[in-house]
Amino acid sequence: MVIEHNVSLQPFNTFGLNAKAKSYCNITDETVLTEVLKTKKNQPLFILGGGSNMLLTKDIEALVLHISLRGIEVVNQTNNTVLVKAKAGENWHQFVLWCLEHNYGGIENLSLIPGNVGTSPIQNIGAYGKELKDVFESCEAISVKDQEKRIFTKSDCKFGYRESVFKQELKDEYIITSVTFKLTKSNHILHTDYGAIKQQLEAFNITEPTIKDVSNAVIAIRQSKLPDPKEIGNSGSFFKNPVISMNQFKKLQANFPEVPSYKVSDDLVKVPAGWLIEQAGFKGKRFNDYGVHNKQALVLVNYGNAKGSDIYKLAQLIQITIKRIFDISIETEVNII
Repeated sequence: MVIEHNVSLQPFNTFGLNAKAKSYCNITDETVLTEVLKTKKNQPLFILGGGSNMLLTKDIEALVLHISLRGIEVVNQTNNTVLVKAKAGENWHQFVLWCLEHNYGGIENLSLIPGNVGTSPIQNIGAYGKELKDVFESCEAISVKDQEKRIFTKSDCKFGYRESVFKQELKDEYIITSVTFKLTKSNHILHTDYGAIKQQLEAFNITEPTIKDVSNAVIAIRQSKLPDPKEIGNSGSFFKNPVISMNQFKKLQANFPEVPSYKVSDDLVKVPAGWLIEQAGFKGKRFNDYGVHNKQALVLVNYGNAKGSDIYKLAQLIQITIKRIFDISIETEVNII
């Protein structure tokens, strides 16, 4: 167990913010994790995964546990399905590519989402009509309080739109160490109706797509809209798409006939937050070293030396403006620290 002090977290968050950790421990083994939790049980802890879904507005006055557990294995399979277990520290997109190389289908629409496997259930990550819960089998997690390992089933996780039990009643109580996915080996069911996937496949001159083709289409779409965190600091989509009542949507549509929407149920409608932000005039707007990306209004960016607190103030300004113009409240998808 090696604990460092006064460590910069700039390399470990995709916004590239130079917050510091009072103490830092890189966790590459579960036994080390258990040891740290036992010996430091009275010390404040901060769990760090891929650093892709957080905005650091201050230094972390706690012991940062950086979960870097690695490994992928097949734990069971039938003729048509396979259970694949990935450790929490595996990079999400690299895991997707590993599955595609083995012709395992189900997560191709989730290509190029930043972050690690271990944080994917917490957020119930999703894109292009698919969510993590669609392929989730179970996850293993260690209790911070007593270091007991527990297996969480899909129902245990209480998945919702970018929500799970790990963001609600069990927040900060468990550390996910691995996730098991149920994927297809054959007869893959492709989901190409959401967004511009069909158009991108047509641009590739593909009429009978494979799961790899769908992944390539998603990657091309995301790269055309989203900045690479290695080039411009960002955390992907900063806001959730608001889900509003049908009555509220009809009022919105009366004032803004061109508003795009996705029907969730007979009573609920999802409205793209990016469209709302763009209509409010924020797309491409820059404030010194931070701002809103010029190709995707959902993405807030750090152009170099921004402070997390400045980006947070911008997020709050956007929320207030959207509420004033459209009478819609938009929530952050990114965790504000």
